Amino acid sequence: MKKKTTIYDIAKELNITVSTVSRALSGFPAISETTRQTVIDAAKRLNYSPNKLASALKSGKTFIVGVIVPSVQAHFFASVIHSIEEGLKDSGYRIILYQSNESVENEIKGVKTLLEAQVDGIMASLSLETDDVTHFQEIIKQNKPLILFDRISTNLKVPTVALNDFKAGFLATQHLIDKGYKKIAFVTTIHQIKIFNDRFEGFKEAMRVNNLSIDPEMLIFGGLSIKDGRFGAGKLLRGKTMPDAIIAGDDFTALGVIKKLKEVAHTPPEIGVIGFANEAFSAYITPSLSTVDQHPNQMGRDCAALFLEMVKQRNPYEEIRNVTLEPTIVERQSTGFHFISV
Repeated sequence: MKKKTTIYDIAKELNITVSTVSRALSGFPAISETTRQTVIDAAKRLNYSPNKLASALKSGKTFIVGVIVPSVQAHFFASVIHSIEEGLKDSGYRIILYQSNESVENEIKGVKTLLEAQVDGIMASLSLETDDVTHFQEIIKQNKPLILFDRISTNLKVPTVALNDFKAGFLATQHLIDKGYKKIAFVTTIHQIKIFNDRFEGFKEAMRVNNLSIDPEMLIFGGLSIKDGRFGAGKLLRGKTMPDAIIAGDDFTALGVIKKLKEVAHTPPEIGVIGFANEAFSAYITPSLSTVDQHPNQMGRDCAALFLEMVKQRNPYEEIRNVTLEPTIVERQSTGFHFISV
């Protein structure tokens, strides 16, 4: 087996001290640019790769960031993760991914596992079950950056990157009203996560300013999934008053709603349907789904930028920034486009 090149080999090749090689490779300011470049060129020529474990033990940094998400099956979270990776890679950071699968118990285990892996910080989007966020306090106690994104909590004084979800709920409702829908139902989660509460409050405000009443029987609180969307739509269709539009808590729930409506020959846009997240499938189902774009790529870039700001500070929480993204409506067939079955 070929012997791995070390800094001792580079020093011997250039006839300089090992400490000079080490300082040149680590960017030590007292080393001249000429010497630094000579060392870097020799390192490349000799196929030198640094011992990251040794560097981590010496510096106390692993250059690894933990990311906790409810699920990578959602294109939204996959897009956020991709943009976080892109935003960090030029600074030498890599990520470890942990899925909570919408379980607070898994989320607690994820925080513990990532801290045991000596990550330099954690970014997290809360599970649907997460009400108590005290398990995140250990990250803050260890003076490591914690950033919450998308599903956040106001009970933690940490940087956040999130959508203006009140506005998202308002815009989704106003879009339906502008299309002529008036009897609007809402199918969302029973869990008290801030983003879903904010969307529901936005819905109520849009109905209020347009002088439209909200029928309590057209508010369905359950889970967020295709199955829950089918169940919610079925319950609405069996009610005393037939809705002419349905807002779903996310695109997967909206897909379930559309599937149920089509089963009973109520093809949208006869009954309008709108979701949230602009999942990849939403443009390709029949009819295509109108939705609220939550700008996951920008969310990931902002998470990376916040983290890089925090690691430069002695106290990562000395300045807490909360980034709010503005939602946009993506209008498709399910809320009024002329739809022709093929």
